[in-house]
Amino acid sequence: MFRKIRSPRRLLALSTTAVLGISLAACGNVTSGGSDGDYPAQSIGLTVGGAAGGSTDLIARAIADGSQNALGVPMTVENKPGANGAVATKEVAGLQPDGYNLVMLNASLITITSLVASEEETVELDDLDIVMGLSQDDYIMVANADSDIESVDDLVGTEGSVTYGTAGVGTGSQLAQLLLMEEAGVEGNEVPFDSGAPALTAVMGGQVEVATIQLGEAMPQIDAGTIKPIVTFAEERVDYIPDVPTAAEEGYDVPVSQYRALALPAGADEEMLNTLREGVAEITQTEEYKQFNEDNFLTPAEISGDEVREQWTELADRYAALVEENDIDLGGSQS
Repeated sequence: MFRKIRSPRRLLALSTTAVLGISLAACGNVTSGGSDGDYPAQSIGLTVGGAAGGSTDLIARAIADGSQNALGVPMTVENKPGANGAVATKEVAGLQPDGYNLVMLNASLITITSLVASEEETVELDDLDIVMGLSQDDYIMVANADSDIESVDDLVGTEGSVTYGTAGVGTGSQLAQLLLMEEAGVEGNEVPFDSGAPALTAVMGGQVEVATIQLGEAMPQIDAGTIKPIVTFAEERVDYIPDVPTAAEEGYDVPVSQYRALALPAGADEEMLNTLREGVAEITQTEEYKQFNEDNFLTPAEISGDEVREQWTELADRYAALVEENDIDLGGSQS
């Protein structure tokens, strides 16, 4: 979707002033945009609303690793976990749109968390300018390797209440599993964790019978044989695990995935936005970044900011309708 471009730094090198600016940057002396308005002229900050080591953090660091070559300046990542990314995103949205404060945005914050958050905590897409979409991270339900549950049919046939783990209130993990349990008519007892990692640990340790987590978190343990996949919540079968059916194939309308995009405070200058978009698009086309996606079981979803806005708005409406139709309680318990 994006054309291959020359590095913005090489484009700036066409002028004497730009050459001087690059020389100063190499010496660590560039601290502002400069009188000629060249952008970028200093390090760019990228805030992540999740803990270090999570999928959102890893994607941010992969983008940051390519910034020096593509944009001509380094990019530093700062983690500010809290409220599924709401704390970090609202903080960045309140800053000046100068191009030096970016945020890695989770779709679930816009499409799902908004269904349970207070008005003060809700993040609106109108508060942000979207640089571009980056990736799709699919959810998968897993069970302990020794469990009798091998499929959704086994789940439906389980006697009594099924204990299941989710990655927390207002997440795609919770929405996917609550919807499946409701549509399948399974009596369930939700155990919400604060992320996918402890939910995975609970499945492995037998504290919960099943859990829904992101594919990248599950795959190492699936490959190791300590857990087994039951069903994915992607629109289509996932290339990384093609033998596992989707919930739709099993007869349940539960298409829930996590998407991520790069954003900055609303009101950014269009020329600056274009520079960022070209630079980030260049990063995503490198062999290093493509290999990063494969290593972390991420599906590229490298779409324009306008397409992100349209897609996420449609998802928010779709999820809200599904929650209402199924009388789902996202406050932490199944109705």
